[in-house]
Amino acid sequence: MSYPPGPPQPGEPYAGGYPAPAPTNGKATSALIVGITTLVLSWCCGFGVLGLVAVVLGMKGRSEIRRSGGAQAGEGIALAGVVTGAVATLVGLVVLVAVVAVIASGNAAFQDYAQYPR
Repeated sequence: MSYPPGPPQPGEPYAGGYPAPAPTNGKATSALIVGITTLVLSWCCGFGVLGLVAVVLGMKGRSEIRRSGGAQAGEGIALAGVVTGAVATLVGLVVLVAVVAVIASGNAAFQDYAQYPR
């Protein structure tokens, strides 16, 4: 009758387990954070134009991840940063064009407070 092997003795390496996951690329994470932030802010005063930063970071992060040969992870995160940054940029440009069109048409409701007595 054979018994299963016992636990490893002190000083013996433990055989088994999973390898440590590859670290996530920092530019990929930054691209996603900037992309989401600019997407939220794109509705206010055209801040979405800053989404170009997320697009650039995401593209650089993806190229670094591909060149690392599996030593870095986060290609999907970088792609999400590129997409959110691009959408934020488009929304920001539309908002800026709309604001400029309203101001240029003369329909903006600016009030001249100097006319009113204090």
